[in-house]
Amino acid sequence: MNSFFKKKAVIAFGTLLFCTNVFAEHTSVIEDITVTGQQSDYPELRFTNPVSKITETDVQSINAVTIEDFLKYEPGLIIRRRYIGDPNGTIGMRGSNMFQTARTMVFADGLPLHYFLQTRFSGSPRWSLVSPDETSSVETVYGPFSALYSGNAMAGVINIKTRFPEKFEFTAEASSFLQDFELLGDNDTYFGHKEFVSVGNKFDDLSIYLFHNHLENQSQPMTFFKPERTTPVAGAAVSGAFVTADEFGNSTIYFGDSGSEEVTTDLTKLKLGYDMGNWFAGLTVAYEDRDRDADNAKTYIRDAAGNLVFRGDHSFNGSLFDVDGRFGNLFTVSYEDRESLLIGAELTGPLAQTGWDMTLNFSVFDLIKDQRLRSDENFSDPTFDGSGRVRDYEDTGWETFDLKLRSEHFLSLDDMRLTAGYHAEHYQLEVAEFNAIGDFRNGVKGTLRNNNPSAGQTITHAVFTEFGWQFQPEWDAVFGARYEMWESKDGQKGTDFFADRSEDEFSPKFSLGFTPDNFWSFRYSLAKAYRFPLVEELYENDDNTLGTTIANERLKPEDGIHHNFSINREIADGLVSLNLYYEEIKDVIFSQRDTTANVSTFLNIDEVTTHGAELAYNQDNIFNLPLDIRANIAYTHAEVTKNSANPSSVGKQFPRLPNWRSNLLTTYHFTTNWDFSTGIRYASDSHDQLDNSDTAKNVFAAQDAYIFVDLKTQYKFNDEVKLSAGIENVNNEEAFVFHPWPQRTYFIEGSIKF
Repeated sequence: MNSFFKKKAVIAFGTLLFCTNVFAEHTSVIEDITVTGQQSDYPELRFTNPVSKITETDVQSINAVTIEDFLKYEPGLIIRRRYIGDPNGTIGMRGSNMFQTARTMVFADGLPLHYFLQTRFSGSPRWSLVSPDETSSVETVYGPFSALYSGNAMAGVINIKTRFPEKFEFTAEASSFLQDFELLGDNDTYFGHKEFVSVGNKFDDLSIYLFHNHLENQSQPMTFFKPERTTPVAGAAVSGAFVTADEFGNSTIYFGDSGSEEVTTDLTKLKLGYDMGNWFAGLTVAYEDRDRDADNAKTYIRDAAGNLVFRGDHSFNGSLFDVDGRFGNLFTVSYEDRESLLIGAELTGPLAQTGWDMTLNFSVFDLIKDQRLRSDENFSDPTFDGSGRVRDYEDTGWETFDLKLRSEHFLSLDDMRLTAGYHAEHYQLEVAEFNAIGDFRNGVKGTLRNNNPSAGQTITHAVFTEFGWQFQPEWDAVFGARYEMWESKDGQKGTDFFADRSEDEFSPKFSLGFTPDNFWSFRYSLAKAYRFPLVEELYENDDNTLGTTIANERLKPEDGIHHNFSINREIADGLVSLNLYYEEIKDVIFSQRDTTANVSTFLNIDEVTTHGAELAYNQDNIFNLPLDIRANIAYTHAEVTKNSANPSSVGKQFPRLPNWRSNLLTTYHFTTNWDFSTGIRYASDSHDQLDNSDTAKNVFAAQDAYIFVDLKTQYKFNDEVKLSAGIENVNNEEAFVFHPWPQRTYFIEGSIKF
């Protein structure tokens, strides 16, 4: 541990002691404190992993339109949701950045929402398969310290818990939001709205819950266009361009943007629950229809006659530049149409007179349709002839199966517990590219483009066990192990076919806890974890106007060792916690980009090490005032320590991982019916390039520091009717996460529930 990190740890620990002492002075002695907001709904995780939890009551303080908003203020975590309804809302936790999506697992009632077919922006969890209105709590589980989860939990696990009705209920909710956005050649207001309606009831032992969630929104422009060739030839003079710095600090000309994206999502979900004595059976069926239209790309520049310019070499204020992209016209129009079906089943209960409980989970996810159309030219371009490209995902989806057996009193001993189980999963991806001829909007398919299909499967079988022993009243230990057998098969890239591969790995886990009294607890956890490659990383090639991605069928699995030391201090109506962690991961799978050729390739980085600290303080009714606070600060230092493929990156900060993140959420209850909340989100800057060569800030493609200030007020007219209004980024901070973050956004929401 270097001296800088030691200093940070001392500061954090001192802050912890200060907080606990201060608030201890204002609390009476409490015989037994239960802080339900920070304990896992899964008993096994209370003894292995740090956990942060937010409930449906807590989230009333947040402008929550989609489920990602539940996580907006959680420690050491970020979701790159570029706009409300963004299908590419990737998640980063601890030492895993927001494009290492295969290192975070997301579940809703045990059903996987993580998308372990693709990674980076395409690997976002399927957040939109869950509505905030059905959610009772969301917990963040940090690190791979439980044997219940695979090495894909290197960063952590998000467990979403939804509710079943206990009696008849009906809910109708409507919300609207708008964003004022101004940047370079764009100055516009973008609107969105959401409607939700649900009905549920419980008939004796049968619970039924049905809802429909409809969301429409317009985004700000995501991409801003600049020259891509370094030696343009002389061209005619144009007007309307903007001269500013790029992410490398070089002066460049911006001549257009991708325009607003329009997203429409319809989610219909049916949940059935049946109580059979001590047993419970559940069934979930979710169907989603999502459309994303990006047909507003605009050029800023005009020729001497006032005509819009979409291609060619030109000059602006005496500087030469080109408008054409490396792989085609930049001002293309695209449409995405995706239909998804998720089916999940659960069976849980005690095995009679054995002392064991059993849980079975099964899920199937199928892309009924996922078709992405991109034109060759802009519709306003005089050369547009209706041609384009269709990228079609076929036979794509997954199946998972889990069996868990658990004994709270193993061998009839009160101080021992045991969990054991089996897990199986099958992921399959098939994608083909076609020419679109004739009417582009209808995506008429022609011949296979460049003979460039991609396909493959991954299959994993795992067995796991976790043994807990309370060997002293104040001490407990957990010993865990997970054995995984992974294979890839039927791999194809274009005309190349690849032999099947198989790997198997053993991952031991250990955790030691010390709880001297009802207030303090200490825990050290140690874990080995392996993360196997995804189908996209192994086999999927992609080329488009923004660049080319090349897969790598020879990728090794990521190999990590993880440490965590926790200190928790329970206080009246709250908790103060400190986590110190260290990760050393070998063979890190990362998409490394050649910016001169705009080509990305998946390669293994030999080693990345990360150390960090997270300090969190949550308390309600501070000093007996109607004031609640959730506050946290996280420090992360992730460094490339070995990389034979790119030695210039050694010693550099790992991309998209800021050193500092901090959140503050306060809620003041003016009355029992009226609340006012203030939120502050902060992150320091980082880099997008592995060699840290992108040093410019507050420009397109930068990874900027930001401070976002959020406001919300909510008024409950009675138990059935409530109205809320809010503003996000009220200070109108202009910042980029490569793409621009949203600027000031206004919200209003009303709901009726009875």
